Amino acid sequence: MGALDPIYHLMNFLAPALAVGGLLTLVGSFILGKRAGAPVWIAQAAINFVAGSLAMGVGLWFFGRDGKMASYAALLVVATTSQWVCGRGWR
Repeated sequence: MGALDPIYHLMNFLAPALAVGGLLTLVGSFILGKRAGAPVWIAQAAINFVAGSLAMGVGLWFFGRDGKMASYAALLVVATTSQWVCGRGWR
């Protein structure tokens, strides 16, 4: 195993969370409309990414390996809930 392989593995592990978080931010503004939520799209994408990464980490810990469909389902549920909370705003 080379010196950069752990970095590549980490990047591949976090790639689904990054993609889902970014896409939810773009799609969420169309579905939820413009509301008083998180001020900028980059903040929403970062929140979605962190929430999705935590969900993937819990799936890795629980199942003992990466790539389970249940982990990806948890990623979608957690990131979608995070986007909904970001778009809702605090009244």
